[in-house]
Amino acid sequence: MAGHKLDEIDRKILAELQADGRMTNVELASRVGISAPPCLRRVRTLEEQGYIRGYHADVNARALGFEVQVYAMVGLLSQAEVDLSAFEARCLEWPLVRECHMLNGEVDFLLKCVSPDLSTFQTFLTEELTAAENVASVKTSLVIRGAKDEPGVPFSVLEERVAAIG
Repeated sequence: MAGHKLDEIDRKILAELQADGRMTNVELASRVGISAPPCLRRVRTLEEQGYIRGYHADVNARALGFEVQVYAMVGLLSQAEVDLSAFEARCLEWPLVRECHMLNGEVDFLLKCVSPDLSTFQTFLTEELTAAENVASVKTSLVIRGAKDEPGVPFSVLEERVAAIG
């Protein structure tokens, strides 16, 4: 992907779809200034090349009863690749874990978790996460409120970089 050079139209398509993934191909084509058939071909190419990983609705977790959001910082006993991969595979199985990131530094993984209540999260923490093989430590931080939750990337910064290079 990094080797593929995106042109201005490709970047516009990505920016528009990031802002509104539900728009029709005709609307998207109009917004980026090309006709519908080549627009659809470009979107399919961007999907095939991995620039577009999928489409989803941004659901309101609290409105659905998931009142608790927690970040868990996990330290492992071993950082051998097989152990790191095994922990990542385990995270894929836990429904409360919504994001899993391997980090550099004192913490091996940062997990974003959601839960309907503190009791459910505590059960997950004590019976699943801290009990998991190779887990040495877990530190948690409960989210009080969120000030920003912006998906994707800042296309304005990308355009500035492209303009500076070109």
